[in-house]
Amino acid sequence: MPTLPEPAGAHAATGNPDTTVTSTTSANSADDAVGSGAVTQASGVPRAGEVTERETLLEVRGLRKLFPVKRGIVIQHTVGQVRAVDGIDFSVGKGESLGLVGESGCGKSTTGRMLVRLLEPTDGQITFDGRDITHLGTHGMRPLRRELQIIFQDPYSALNPRHTVGKIVAMPMQLNGINPEGGIRKRVQELLEIVGLNPEHYNRYPHEFSGGQRQRIGIARALALRPKLIVADEPVSALDVSIQAQVINLLQELQREFGIAFVFIAHDLSVVRHFSQRVAVMYLGKIVEIATREQLYTAPQHPYTHALLSAVPEPDPDSGKRRDRILLSGDVPSPLNPPSGCRFHTRCWKATEICTTTEPPLESLTTAPADHQVACHHPEVRQVI
Repeated sequence: MPTLPEPAGAHAATGNPDTTVTSTTSANSADDAVGSGAVTQASGVPRAGEVTERETLLEVRGLRKLFPVKRGIVIQHTVGQVRAVDGIDFSVGKGESLGLVGESGCGKSTTGRMLVRLLEPTDGQITFDGRDITHLGTHGMRPLRRELQIIFQDPYSALNPRHTVGKIVAMPMQLNGINPEGGIRKRVQELLEIVGLNPEHYNRYPHEFSGGQRQRIGIARALALRPKLIVADEPVSALDVSIQAQVINLLQELQREFGIAFVFIAHDLSVVRHFSQRVAVMYLGKIVEIATREQLYTAPQHPYTHALLSAVPEPDPDSGKRRDRILLSGDVPSPLNPPSGCRFHTRCWKATEICTTTEPPLESLTTAPADHQVACHHPEVRQVI
């Protein structure tokens, strides 16, 4: 893989520039496949269960986002609030990847957009690299845009159809006044080569590419300024399984080569298992469980996590393994009027009186490692995957 071009004022890239990204590996176990497409494990990314001490890069405390619901034509009145994200805490270390999983509508994408300040938080605190960025305006965030980037879910709507690929990838450098050695065009062509595209595609338009290629263009744009953290908002959900494997391999390789931290938002737990060192499970605006990959997938403790993992398809139906499927009753409650107490109690088979009245804190249990936190009055270790 070519070395990532160095932006002005940044440190030199590290890693082996001759390392290449592969799209398939042996699929001898569940850990070697995402659906039917295989994914390699980058050698610089810790294996499942490996815990390393990392300096904190991003810290979130009590983060909330409420969207007002208004009625009226001439005079509008606020009649309620959608509690999209309602008080979450987590941190991301330098070079670490944190997976954020949950059902549609649980607040994952809203959280990601607040992290890069595309949405203004209602309450809470976001600290990035030691600096409070919770309420920074456009001027205050401008120098931080070099270090904080996002990859959007839909690769086509995220790209301006009137601009060429070269202009799309060059835009971050132009806006930040970066004039690299050899010129911006050369830098863009090097970035395109890094993400597996032909440098000659510089003058092509987004509609001339497939979905996987368009997502690679989005990745190239996010890499243009050598960020410290990338929020990947379901970057492979709209792609075919084989293309998912290629993009995941690419992101893992880039993380290993350049030490980039990721907040990886997804609803596919198989993909998250391969990419993230730690995983946070969200339900109705709350984090209900957070642990290392090994802890969460082998010894989950929250009933909602049990249900999610039980729904993961078995990659080898002939392996003889049988997984007890947990079917949740009812629908997800509305974030406009969430249930009292534990928000999952309306669908939980273990709910008792205390679950309906008292909200459980997210905390470490005496029966679990210190870095395994769960918000449940009746946690239970259950082998589901």
